[in-house]
Amino acid sequence: MSDGVPGWLRLSAGWSWRLIALTAGVALVFYGVSQVQLVFVAVFLALVFTAVLNPVVDLYSRVMPRPLATGLAILSGILLVGGLLTYVVASVAGQWERLAGEFNTGVDQIVVFIEGLPFGISLDTRDDWIDDVRGWIQENSNELLSRAAESAGSVAEGLAVLALAIFCTVFFLASGASMWRWFIGQVPARQRSHWRASAGAGWYTFSGYARGTVIVALTDGILVGIFLAILGVPLAAPLAVLVFIGAFIPIIGAPVAMIIAAVVALAAEGVVTALIVTLGIAGIGQIEGHVLQPLIMGKQVALHPVVVALGVTGGTVVSGLLGAVIAVPLIAVAWAVFSTLRNIEVEGDTPGVTLPYATESPPGTSTP
Repeated sequence: MSDGVPGWLRLSAGWSWRLIALTAGVALVFYGVSQVQLVFVAVFLALVFTAVLNPVVDLYSRVMPRPLATGLAILSGILLVGGLLTYVVASVAGQWERLAGEFNTGVDQIVVFIEGLPFGISLDTRDDWIDDVRGWIQENSNELLSRAAESAGSVAEGLAVLALAIFCTVFFLASGASMWRWFIGQVPARQRSHWRASAGAGWYTFSGYARGTVIVALTDGILVGIFLAILGVPLAAPLAVLVFIGAFIPIIGAPVAMIIAAVVALAAEGVVTALIVTLGIAGIGQIEGHVLQPLIMGKQVALHPVVVALGVTGGTVVSGLLGAVIAVPLIAVAWAVFSTLRNIEVEGDTPGVTLPYATESPPGTSTP
């Protein structure tokens, strides 16, 4: 002891003020991000697009200049997504009336089944509920219109974010190497190895998560679409796209998509088909969790399921659906960076996989 202060108390105090400073720094970062949330979302999307399209650009750049390869890769992605959306809209327009009629029939069957149970339950007031809903809509029409206007503003913001994300993606893909070397040049020379190592680990993890999630989601969507089409469930293609989108939201996305698909199957084909759909999609989810993700992502995103669950819950509480989507990749990147910095023992050591744009001569780019 020195100055009469026990060693354990001195050690605890040292850790305490450091943790307080770290927490304050993290809180400041979150506050700053919340003030420019649209810009953050645009950059996040740009990094996702870059991670997914970078292998395509590398492939195209073998036979053409990298700027041209970048434009062709982005155009290919836009055509793919646009064609998928067009197909979904056409499918919905062609089967919507049929689905609406079958859904009403399914609701009637459910009502008859519930009223037939030995509990004395009566649902004769269903029409009254519908009238009440109509009356409420008429009474609150002005408020609903104002909310619709707000939604239109949100759509405009979304389009602006998407445009900014695509704009950033073009430069990340075409000249990301030069941008990264410029940034590293602003860092003190004795710290550059640490930055390269930590950024390399972070990008390796983020790109692995982004590409792996897209591949897994696409595989899930294709399997579910084929499965629903075989069973004759209406709107199989839109439901498959819904499963594809749900795969990007860890834990909660897939179950929600499964419930919606089961309800549609119940309304259209009956209880047996709905049960088969539920079991089939659940089985596809098991294949995803135990085969696809370990095979595709490997050790790039090695997070315990408890950490994933807590991260998704915390992200949802802090920032809603957006937080649920970005929580897992951010946690994975933070852990990868922390692990890399912790394992660096000698100044100038650069273990791990380097950032694709951190190399001195990346394929298809010129050294400035």
